[in-house]
Amino acid sequence: MLAPGIVHSSFSVRGDASHSLLAWQERMSPVYDIRPAQAHGEETFDASMSRYSIDDLSFFDIRTGPNVAERSLARVSTENIRDITFSLFLEGAPAQFLGGKQGLEAPRNPGVPSLLALDMDQPCTIRSFHGRMLLFFVPRVLVEAAFPDAASLHGRMVEATTPLMRVLISHLVALNRQIVGLGKDEADRSFRTAIDLLAAVFGRQAGLSGNARAAVRAAVYGQVRRYVEANLHDPGLSPESVLQSLHLSRASVYRLFLHEGGLAAYIRSRRLRAAADELVRFPDLAVQDIASGLGFNNASSFTRAFRRAYDIAPQALHGYAPLLRREAGQNRHASWPAAAWR
Repeated sequence: MLAPGIVHSSFSVRGDASHSLLAWQERMSPVYDIRPAQAHGEETFDASMSRYSIDDLSFFDIRTGPNVAERSLARVSTENIRDITFSLFLEGAPAQFLGGKQGLEAPRNPGVPSLLALDMDQPCTIRSFHGRMLLFFVPRVLVEAAFPDAASLHGRMVEATTPLMRVLISHLVALNRQIVGLGKDEADRSFRTAIDLLAAVFGRQAGLSGNARAAVRAAVYGQVRRYVEANLHDPGLSPESVLQSLHLSRASVYRLFLHEGGLAAYIRSRRLRAAADELVRFPDLAVQDIASGLGFNNASSFTRAFRRAYDIAPQALHGYAPLLRREAGQNRHASWPAAAWR
């Protein structure tokens, strides 16, 4: 018996893939589009999930067969799911984050438990194998209270090779195992302790926690990020303008954004993401007007950069905008909205 205030649900499929994979696709559809891992797929597909929710906090114990889960650019541009998810792979090979950022490498030790962070407000494609994972949905505001830029967590993976990571894994596994015997307040505290540990693990990986120097780096990182977000539509926004306005050195800022390929690459990435949102939100605006408003004055270079980032031409996404917005409106009024999946 679960304590009042802790909500539990479960779902499983087994057997002929033509039926079980379809049922799994429908179950996952509020958040992910699921397809077979191979062109012809497997003859059978087994998967299960057990969900526990405490107010706006949710986690899942998931066993799955091979599949590919996708959140497309069109989908994230029309939905309002902004949680950060953390997947702890306990059995089998860890999932692969496809199309990752430069410098984010897959684990080198397949037998070691690993943890993958994803930003639900960014497109992603995940290839899963036979295995088991614990999946935690954390409201963005809680992550950002401990980590200066939740968006930069997208696609980061860490292995259980440090004492802190091993403490985190033990805590997450214990929460899953013991929640049946916990009261709501105790379970909530345990979940929030897990969030603090998650932020500490990824903060240490990014060099943003651990000592006074790291605290300064974290403060500067947040300062630069906020300045960039506030000035995306400023045609003069550039690494030079950021450094001059904030009185920072080029070398120190470059190291902070090394995982993004440098500050210029970070600015371009954020502008492309803003362009994607505006292409869907403003179907009556010309594509070039949206692009130039975000500092892309050359139409062909904007199209090339957008296609490299999202594997779709901006003109195509813009053309689909009315349909995407209509489908998003229908999904929000469906009997099973995305929020219910959490």
